[in-house]
Amino acid sequence: MTTTEIQIPGDAGLACCTPLATGAAMSAAQAEQVAPLLKALADPVRLRLVSLIAASPGGEACVCDLNDAFELTQATISHHLKVLHSAGLLDRDKRGVWVYYAVRPAALSAVANLFDTAALAPA
Repeated sequence: MTTTEIQIPGDAGLACCTPLATGAAMSAAQAEQVAPLLKALADPVRLRLVSLIAASPGGEACVCDLNDAFELTQATISHHLKVLHSAGLLDRDKRGVWVYYAVRPAALSAVANLFDTAALAPA
């Protein structure tokens, strides 16, 4: 299995790297690119936000749809959504006064592939 560069934030194509479980070491540059994703997901509120958005009808949600799930202000929810968007985990689409967020499946796949242990499974 070969290692490719990870490019998470932005609209560019998303590449992945060799799973950690294969024994191939991640480069320092790849670790620098992956760390913000993992940091963003490490917060329980943000992890739950990603889950709620992914499970929403149409795979997208507005801040107004997410407020009731938390005992947090709309400003705090918006801050967490901004962090997730900046990390490249969410896309956003402004419609009037509201911003709708959708999970970037390729970004989650890139994170999930870091821990793919299928290569270690017995044949």
